Amino acid sequence: MANPEKVDVVIVGSGAAGSVFAATLARAGKRVVVLEHGPKRDETDWISSQIWGRRLKWGGAPVLAEGRNRYGNNFNAGWAVGGSTTHHFANWPRLHPADFEMRSRHDRGLDWPIGYDDLRPYYDRVQADIGISGDAAAEVWRPPGAPYPLPPLKSFRHADVVAEGMRKLGMRVAPLPSAILSAPYKNRAACIYDGWCHAGCPIGAVGNAQAVYLPDAVKAGAEIRPSSYVTRVLTDATGNRAVGVEYYGEDRQKVVQLAEVVVLAAFVVQNPRILLNSATDRHRDGLANSSGLLGRYAMTHTGAGVWGIFDENVENHMGITGGLLMSQDGYAKDARPGLFGSTMWQVGFAQKPNDILGFVNARGALFGEDLHAHMRQAARGLTRMLGLSEALPNAGNRIVLADQKDEFGVPLAKVVHSYDEDALKLWRHVNEEGLRIMTAAGARSAWFNPDPGGIHFHGGTIMGKAAATSVTNGYGQTHDLPNLWIAGPGLFPTEGAVNPTFTVNALALRAAERLVNDWANLAR
Repeated sequence: MANPEKVDVVIVGSGAAGSVFAATLARAGKRVVVLEHGPKRDETDWISSQIWGRRLKWGGAPVLAEGRNRYGNNFNAGWAVGGSTTHHFANWPRLHPADFEMRSRHDRGLDWPIGYDDLRPYYDRVQADIGISGDAAAEVWRPPGAPYPLPPLKSFRHADVVAEGMRKLGMRVAPLPSAILSAPYKNRAACIYDGWCHAGCPIGAVGNAQAVYLPDAVKAGAEIRPSSYVTRVLTDATGNRAVGVEYYGEDRQKVVQLAEVVVLAAFVVQNPRILLNSATDRHRDGLANSSGLLGRYAMTHTGAGVWGIFDENVENHMGITGGLLMSQDGYAKDARPGLFGSTMWQVGFAQKPNDILGFVNARGALFGEDLHAHMRQAARGLTRMLGLSEALPNAGNRIVLADQKDEFGVPLAKVVHSYDEDALKLWRHVNEEGLRIMTAAGARSAWFNPDPGGIHFHGGTIMGKAAATSVTNGYGQTHDLPNLWIAGPGLFPTEGAVNPTFTVNALALRAAERLVNDWANLAR
């Protein structure tokens, strides 16, 4: 493939952030090219099966892991046009005002350079674009914002029985806001509750990038190039501006795509990898790294996976992959003596027999007849709930380049990650609470996952007010190269205790409109 002609914007990644940038910029008349590492997979090709679900997870170069609590990249990342939104659970609560002001309010963690009020109108607009199902009035913890455009999703017995236990303990429960349609919306079909969301949604009920923003981008003239593996951001002779990217196309030939603006919206691990691999004589430690913080402050939620077996048929195969109900009674940072950080319960996950989200993994240590007995009970009686807990930003948790290289000679990414004792104490507390909930609900037996896991990924390219203490400003524009922008959860200085995708979309819309509205100053 010959090097194509220069465009206005090249966007690396087509997921939650990249799709919003692409649609916003293309509608504004900019010539946009989107480079997606994964292949093109249309909704009509998607198959509701565990095998197909795996195909939508990461399939690129390996990501190495070190630390006491090693991060699992493959389940969290995506491998298709649309990125990880093709298999995301579509749980879409908002961050709370306190999440943006951790240092100011509690003298812990970091502050964001923006506040909830800056993001609130973009939350409202994104939920109207996507079609969020929920009940804002029932969410007594919810920050101010417009009501959801759709009523909540239907609940099922495997969610309701656990909610009964929560209420017996005095906890408040509400429908979990979901980017899944409870009714037809903007020419998209409503959910059929077959529980295969993580294998893609062939009817378009899940608000992934392929269902919403990417079609808008293409209609407005954006070009999407799948199977495009970006390795470096290129700079001009001064080293002060990005001029494009280098990538390998489907034919495995090197291509240079020149652009006025470069937007890195790849997965959290890959953005720092690309920037670190883009080092030059003028940027010896990688691009956008004058602070020395590129790759630092990598964060993941701990996950308290709690299971219970009930004697009744709880219809556990029905519903959605993500939760149907939630409680944020534990969201206040300092609500528990001796503990710090937000928590949230998500309840009501549709389950299948096998693979990572299946009955079998609920009892990973069982084999033979013990496993058979468990599967017979689980087929009708197993329920699952998930407690997300916040971990504070730690500069020692980081994304770096490894000594090993991929087939093109590019160093692999390595994630070094450990939870501190505060995060582990909070995780243990949530596990114990989960067992109390299952007991109150009437479970015959209940247990929790002995591993805190690593759910969702944030940080590594954090935003902030000063170039000395962050990688980008409050819009994702890098401090060091004004026409190089970053998007996605890597911008988060703190993670709160909610799924990040809603916030990623809202941040991207705010940033993309900023770029459009001040194009003359920001792009040149």
